[in-house]
Amino acid sequence: MTKDLRIRSKVISEGETRVPNRAMLRAVGFTDEDFKKPMIGVASTWSEVTPCNIHIDELARRAKQGARDAGGAPLIFNTITVSDGISMGTEGMRYSLPSRDLIADSIETVVGGENLDGFVAIGGCDKNMPGCMMAIARMNLPAVFVYGGTIKPGKLNNQDIDIVSAFEGVGKYNKGDIDRGELHQIECHACPGSGSCGGMYTANTMASAIEALGMSLPGSSSNPAETEEKLQDCYKSGAAVYNLLEKGIYPRDILTKKAFENAITVVMALGGSTNAILHLMAIAHAAEVDLSLDDFDRIQKKVPHIADLKPSGKYVMQDLHEAGGVPAVMKLLLKEGLLHGDCLTVTGKTLAENLAEMPDLVEGQKVIFPVSQPLKEQGPLVILKGNLAPEGAVAKVSGLKVKSMTGPAKVFDDEPSATEAILNGNIQAGDVLVIRYEGPKGGPGMPEMLSISAMLVGKGLGESVALLTDGRFSGGTHGLVIGHIAPEAQVGGPIALIQNGDLITVDSEKQELTVHVSEEELENRRKNWTAPPLVAKGTLAKYARLVSSASKGAVTDLFEYETEKETVKVK
Repeated sequence: MTKDLRIRSKVISEGETRVPNRAMLRAVGFTDEDFKKPMIGVASTWSEVTPCNIHIDELARRAKQGARDAGGAPLIFNTITVSDGISMGTEGMRYSLPSRDLIADSIETVVGGENLDGFVAIGGCDKNMPGCMMAIARMNLPAVFVYGGTIKPGKLNNQDIDIVSAFEGVGKYNKGDIDRGELHQIECHACPGSGSCGGMYTANTMASAIEALGMSLPGSSSNPAETEEKLQDCYKSGAAVYNLLEKGIYPRDILTKKAFENAITVVMALGGSTNAILHLMAIAHAAEVDLSLDDFDRIQKKVPHIADLKPSGKYVMQDLHEAGGVPAVMKLLLKEGLLHGDCLTVTGKTLAENLAEMPDLVEGQKVIFPVSQPLKEQGPLVILKGNLAPEGAVAKVSGLKVKSMTGPAKVFDDEPSATEAILNGNIQAGDVLVIRYEGPKGGPGMPEMLSISAMLVGKGLGESVALLTDGRFSGGTHGLVIGHIAPEAQVGGPIALIQNGDLITVDSEKQELTVHVSEEELENRRKNWTAPPLVAKGTLAKYARLVSSASKGAVTDLFEYETEKETVKVK
């Protein structure tokens, strides 16, 4: 007897009482035969607001065709996206991280509301990728994630440039190193077409991490946006969901603690974005897997950084694709005993079985260094703690020559005033620039600081000024930057108590973040501190009241209620 794959849609597909339900579906093209098939959703993040997602409408149609040819009854539905690159440095950036949870909520809502049996989720820009994965983990229905793919590098004066070149160009222009015409040329050539930002920034980092988790097809994280391979990724992913339904394989069979360790390992080896820490913890929370900053710290100490990729390196994802792609890197890491090869994946095979079918790194390639001769012996994403960050903070040290620094604090309660200080020359070498009230609650939305960090690099201060914040940094950021400081200022974390002139030490080797002020003095300051009011209305108001600490992934469904005896967490 043929297995019925309608694990949820059967409540609509059968019975006289469901005639109205089916009548609605007939209007969108369903036939009698379709009601005998599993309903497979295609969650599309297509949008014209960013090059990362402009092509995803066609990718969604390919995934739909793959699901139909495999035997499913597919339906495309959409969700939103926010362009980090366009909103960067503006008030719009406060909506970026909240959009991750809104995307997860919207996909969960459609999949749950329509009783879909499984789905493909296609993401491009930074937040819709973890948003898709959070929904997949929550719903725990057969599902595959597909990355929309990386953009081609831009070309200017026979050199590769990208969106970070544009941000850093602002600093160079302000310093006087380039003129307005040269800056305009960078603007016109940085983004040549469809696809996500080209370096090992957040989008490419999360694509690589999701493939390492086993939730996307082998090679799909490094296949560029405007290629036939990307179209095939989507077609095959539609078919893969049907295969998962047949085999009864669910996301939480794949999303194990070992799978998350594989993802962290790949992120460390590639020199990925600090945002991966926030997003992987959020996905783990959705999958009910215990993942903490301690896990990142543990793995960072044993995994070498081997990829010469931007922002601190030379190459972009297109180059990695041509060198063999993420599977070739994972194959190398597996040979070195750094990955768990027995983890299940969306192919129905183990990670090791998948990689056995993939090619090695191309001979003579220059993007990936040997594990025996790495760029850095340990991973570049370092967890810091100390009296300034009791719950932790995150630094990215790839390419940095400076290991530690002590300097006087220059404190700002928002990004615009700090930006003005930099442009006016008020931030000098040796300063510790502190930008606070930019955390998940205080921002609200934990905005990224790529504009301001790129200005520092462009002005030649990338390694002589330390930048500290309870906000975030883009995957395109490099320099002496420390983000995710927790507890954040809005809830009374120590960063709220710093004053101009306080000496602060950042030490990436000792993994310490210290303000040289006595506990007594900090306590006195605390007595005179009051929290600023939260945003009063709208989606940011809801987010600010629901969101957790960055040290727990800044999730919005981690609830607690008080009893007379204890605090109880609600799953």
